Amino acid sequence: METGWRTLSLAALAPIAWGSGYYVTETFLPPDRPLFGAMVRALPFGLLLLAFRPRLPHGIWWWRALVLGTLNIGAFFALIFVAAYRLPGGMAATLTATAPIMVMLIAWALVRERPQVASLAGAAVGAVGVALLVLRADFTVDPVGVAASFGAVAMSSLGFVLVKRWTPPVDLLTFTAWQLVAGGLVLLPIALIVEGAPPPLDVSAAGGFLYLGLAATILAYVVWFRGLRRLPAAAVSLVGLLNPVSGTIIGIALAGEAFGATQALGMLLVLGGIVAGQPAVISKLRRTPRASADRHPDLVGLESAVGVDDAEPVGSRLAGLHGDLERLAAHGAGRREVLP
Repeated sequence: METGWRTLSLAALAPIAWGSGYYVTETFLPPDRPLFGAMVRALPFGLLLLAFRPRLPHGIWWWRALVLGTLNIGAFFALIFVAAYRLPGGMAATLTATAPIMVMLIAWALVRERPQVASLAGAAVGAVGVALLVLRADFTVDPVGVAASFGAVAMSSLGFVLVKRWTPPVDLLTFTAWQLVAGGLVLLPIALIVEGAPPPLDVSAAGGFLYLGLAATILAYVVWFRGLRRLPAAAVSLVGLLNPVSGTIIGIALAGEAFGATQALGMLLVLGGIVAGQPAVISKLRRTPRASADRHPDLVGLESAVGVDDAEPVGSRLAGLHGDLERLAAHGAGRREVLP
């Protein structure tokens, strides 16, 4: 159990780091270049990681690495940035908060991890909490943005479950490097066609990309994939709801964003949904009353049937029964002595 919670805690670092990326992107990176920013987060740092783990895919892992890199990195980043441009940030975050439910359903279909009702309910409560946390009254609905949000959720959810299903022949760092390089190569031509040549970078932009690449990409995806490999999909996908919580806290602390009773309630719902939907918590709550009854099943009935006034008669009957058992044992011993 301790190992599982430790793995889950490490996996939670991923959405926390992703949530911090909103502030870093808005404050330090070149404006209006989201595809370029996504490509820089993936390709250079994937190549850097691959330099330390110099092993290329072989056999079926060429196309599997391309599929996973496209789903988890390339297509996901591209669609999520389309959603960010076409929708208010709060609405985009609310739609992507449906990802835990999508991950659980796909995991049920592909890896036979049947989601518990409490886990689905926790995910739903968490999504409502995200809406209260980040959604504002002046939002507008753009069909293209909504489609891009759900497309990003579907792509990444499928990719995350495939990480559980396909066991790579290499260590996790190399496995992550393959996906980052593949996803970055998918993004490179799209960024050049849509946004043109790369913009000039100053020191603050370079520092921002360095943080996003090392902390919010390499570290985040390594611990995230590690959690997906070792834990149920429901457990890991639920902690993904920490993404908007992290972004909100950093926005309040560093950007002076407003925070009121509605946001506080939303944060409580998100955290409550994450904890209440954890399979380990659900299992423990189900075992506790049963275990207390299993330890002394006869005492439970005895306590309800025997009162204080009945203690003396019951004790006398038990003493008489004990004497009868002793006489029966002596008689049996005598018989055993004459049997062949």
